[in-house]
Amino acid sequence: MAHSLQTGVFLDLETVDNGDLDRGRLSQSLPRWEWHPFSMAEQVVSRISQADVVISNKCVLDEPALAAATRLKLVALAATGTNNVDLRAASDRGIAVCNIRDYASDAVAQHAITLMLNLLTAQPWYWQSVRQGAWSNSRQFCLNERPIRQARGLTFGVVGGGVLGLATAKLAEGLGMKVLIAERRNRSPRSGRNAFEEVVREADVLSIHCPLSEETEGLIDRTLLRAMKSDALLINTARGAIVNEPDLADCLREGIIAGAGIDVLSEEPPPADHPLLANDIPNLIVTPHNAWASRTARQAAMDQLAEIIEAFTAGDLLNRVN
Repeated sequence: MAHSLQTGVFLDLETVDNGDLDRGRLSQSLPRWEWHPFSMAEQVVSRISQADVVISNKCVLDEPALAAATRLKLVALAATGTNNVDLRAASDRGIAVCNIRDYASDAVAQHAITLMLNLLTAQPWYWQSVRQGAWSNSRQFCLNERPIRQARGLTFGVVGGGVLGLATAKLAEGLGMKVLIAERRNRSPRSGRNAFEEVVREADVLSIHCPLSEETEGLIDRTLLRAMKSDALLINTARGAIVNEPDLADCLREGIIAGAGIDVLSEEPPPADHPLLANDIPNLIVTPHNAWASRTARQAAMDQLAEIIEAFTAGDLLNRVN
């Protein structure tokens, strides 16, 4: 059934658009738009009260907010994750919820491999040494006091064999790495996958790409980290809470594993005293949840949001999750 839609509200535009994107297709998808760079929790109800369509990336749309939005027909999520929307409340009110998918696979894969390569080659630390004068004061023509490892021949373990995990695995294979895709924990491995415990044990680099769920929350804890090789690296571009962060901090300090590259934390933005922001943790790189945020990926997200609204107007549902 086709829908007559008039007003759209984008609650947190600046999470996607820094002013560098073409908003034309999305602007034309509805007669009227309200663009909000950012919305406080207490502003959400009033801002969506007269909307036919709401776009949110991280703003929470809970039962009270949805109940107040009496005209709302469609929630389009500017992300793949849906945990910021009460899906049951939306269904009860006949509100469709759709998300965007596979818009940032290349960007996330590139970022995960970049974290790995920086750790393997110690580039952040060498650059810091150069800035501090170590090269200028060296007796030798080069600095090589930190170990440098080549990716070729190493084993790249993937936890989460979906689109993102497989895209990253493909890049790892291009570097000459052996790829192992982990089956879910405590499951018999399907064709093309390896037992979870085997992948953890054999991986020189363990890269996390699974969704956050009851099954995966706290999955990477001290026990699992101790099962890894002592010179292994952990990469997480999935969700912060998949990793027990205090355990990881302690294991890095103790040399249980050789290093970690983390793009996500359990609380974002993190408090200044977050366990993984301490200054005494060796061989740790933390990036601010921007693995997905290439301009190409963000433009794809913007265009897919327009596609969702256009499809809904025509009576179709694209990427419905409720």
